Amino acid sequence: MKIVDLIKKIPKAELHLHIEGCLEPQLMLKLAKRNNIEIPFKNSKEIKKAYNFHNLQDFLNIYYQGAKVLIEEQDFFDLTWAYMLKSKKENIVHTEIFFDPQTHTTRGIEFNIIINGIHGAILKAEKELGISARIILCFLRHLDEKSAFKILDKALEHKEKIIGVGLDSSEINNPPRKFKNVFKQAMEEGFLTVAHAGEEGPPEYIWEALDILKVQRIDHGINCLKDTKLVERLKRDQVPLTVCPLSNIRLCVFKKLEDHNLKKLLDKGLMVTVNSDDPAYFGGYLNKNLIKCHGALNFLKKDIKKLAINSFKSSFLNKHYKKKWIDKINYLTN
Repeated sequence: MKIVDLIKKIPKAELHLHIEGCLEPQLMLKLAKRNNIEIPFKNSKEIKKAYNFHNLQDFLNIYYQGAKVLIEEQDFFDLTWAYMLKSKKENIVHTEIFFDPQTHTTRGIEFNIIINGIHGAILKAEKELGISARIILCFLRHLDEKSAFKILDKALEHKEKIIGVGLDSSEINNPPRKFKNVFKQAMEEGFLTVAHAGEEGPPEYIWEALDILKVQRIDHGINCLKDTKLVERLKRDQVPLTVCPLSNIRLCVFKKLEDHNLKKLLDKGLMVTVNSDDPAYFGGYLNKNLIKCHGALNFLKKDIKKLAINSFKSSFLNKHYKKKWIDKINYLTN
């Protein structure tokens, strides 16, 4: 079997996916019209032209602008359902979805509207598409911890719908330690924890996420190679790194995909996974990330197999379902 065919056929879990980052231009325009929201774009071509980022902040500026069209529960449902249909085509059988409630509550959108729309689409996907999904609430790190506590209080009202909390948005000058107390409270309430660290930020941010926030996964983590002791720690503890290659290129973390350190991370025995991050903005869902990496980094069949297995090992699925999908991968690749 050709590697590209294997990538398309093999079951996968996606662990680093921002649902707001799945807002395709066509849907953005549709929701803007439906909700009578003015956006500075006349058509899909103009929107895509704006996707010329030089860093994380450039992206975030348009990301938050696009999110303004999300108003009603149906909008959040439609957004999530569109991603679920994509997942079915990509043979993503399990996904753990990030959402940014503060992006919406600061605009006056009720937390209930956001979570119920996303959760409704997930229930439909599980029933009709056979895709399992979990929801992870992310705190916006450019805001203060007091704001994060307010969102955590809202989340407690929907505890059965949310499996964990994370940390995203502008990394520079917003270290993980800034959110020590809210993460502690979240863990006491039974939430699992993850955090973005080491994308544009230094290795110290990864240390803080591990030792201060006590996270179980590092989102991105690509700057870990600058710290030998950190690499040893990540390897020893098999801490998952949810790497997003095309995102890293579009945000100019690496100049080109051939420069990406994903293969080095994998070869060092780290628990690396590949994900799409914000695919509507970065030009590629999960399969395209894997296919492009195969071409640029000379991924072999064993690398694709390892990444797929890692995606389930790193997930928050129970042991039974992890084994089920890993057995399927082994069967397909023997």
